[in-house]
Amino acid sequence: MKLILLSGGSGKRLWPLSNDTRSKQFLKMLEKENGEKESMIQRVWGQLESAGLASSSTIATSRLQKEMIHHQLGLNVPIVTEPERRDTFPAIALAASYLYSVQAVAKDEIVVVLPVDPYVEDEFFHKVKELEALVQESKADLALIGVKPTYPSSKYGYIVPEKETSDFIQVSRFTEKPTEVQAEVLMEENALWNCGVFAFKLGYILEMLEEKGLSLDYNVLNSQYGKLPKISFDYEVVEKANKIVALPYEGYWKDLGTWNTLTEEMSTSLLGKGVISSSSSNTHLINELDIPVTIIGGKDLVVAVSPDGILVSDKASSPQIKDLIKGFTNPPMYEERLWGWSRTLDYSKYEDEQEMITKRICIFEGKNSTYHYHNLRDEVWTVVKGEGELALDDKITRVKAGDVVHLPAGKKHAILALSELEFIEVQTGLGIIEEDIHRIAYDWKDVLSHFKKSKASIIS
Repeated sequence: MKLILLSGGSGKRLWPLSNDTRSKQFLKMLEKENGEKESMIQRVWGQLESAGLASSSTIATSRLQKEMIHHQLGLNVPIVTEPERRDTFPAIALAASYLYSVQAVAKDEIVVVLPVDPYVEDEFFHKVKELEALVQESKADLALIGVKPTYPSSKYGYIVPEKETSDFIQVSRFTEKPTEVQAEVLMEENALWNCGVFAFKLGYILEMLEEKGLSLDYNVLNSQYGKLPKISFDYEVVEKANKIVALPYEGYWKDLGTWNTLTEEMSTSLLGKGVISSSSSNTHLINELDIPVTIIGGKDLVVAVSPDGILVSDKASSPQIKDLIKGFTNPPMYEERLWGWSRTLDYSKYEDEQEMITKRICIFEGKNSTYHYHNLRDEVWTVVKGEGELALDDKITRVKAGDVVHLPAGKKHAILALSELEFIEVQTGLGIIEEDIHRIAYDWKDVLSHFKKSKASIIS
């Protein structure tokens, strides 16, 4: 059995901490047994390891999230990266072609697709293992896991049974996010919450690709990705399946996709610098800035503060945030990378279309940025902490706190932190965009190899 974990979305309902590069699954707000903080994706990956499923798992994600996944889970996690965001069916289809043509997985192998961020007990993943036998024995097109509802929720979709056996149900239909009154009726019909877990034979999806005239080869399909329909797996596959079965799961399951649900699972009401008065009740403060925030007399509130913005909301109303911030177009102000992190301090766009971005950047000891150049912007670095080796066009030299580095457009550069390194970076130019990063080398040994081949000077 193989697993495909879907890591997508921007988690806008958890703004301002979540953004396009740091979605909700990457927020380190849950607590491990040893007291350390971990993210949803780290928690799930640890559970997969405990269940013996991690080695069979591949993560399907967008280009923007790949580096964050490696940063939190390590470099050995298999990742299939979408060339562009096109919804869940294309993402799953691309991952299926990867399993088939790169990992040489047989067409009759069972594949399970699940979100990368459910909040569940370990027992849930043992239930996932049961899907393999269920698909084979029931001869169904799809097998799902449905959670037995604990209350008539209007937030979830429902799996409505046609017939129940002792071990599984045959699915009659699906109902998406009913009213609470409708949910009560569905519960009387023994309907289950749909938790987004699907199992099928690999060949079932591959046949769909062949019917669309698309290649089963991963590299070819990757280049043809724009030809895949921009549609969800539910609409393209689930609604067209002839026979669907589902396993009921009666354990704990929760989608921590909104502030009101996430704060219910937090072990503390205060994260970051600030004070919540004793006159406040059921109030949470999450502050990522280095300035104090004070809450007095708050009731049922969530206050979230980050470089991307500030949210003050009644918990019950917090899911509305996604609609309210639709017009926000600023780039992400905080990013975690393999080498460290960057925080945007200031952003301006002038009447002549010139842009200016000021960032505070930290590179962890022993880590390095890529060796790259830009065509559309100039940069100035002011080193404020630590020491590093700077690769700059035709030489490598040392830099330390107090040094200023000028990087005109077109100048190739990279930096290695000999000790934890921080610098202030000021970018100026027309079109300061991700696509204007032209990478030459990633590892520092490759940077050194490049310099040796070019006979450039290395200054100690």
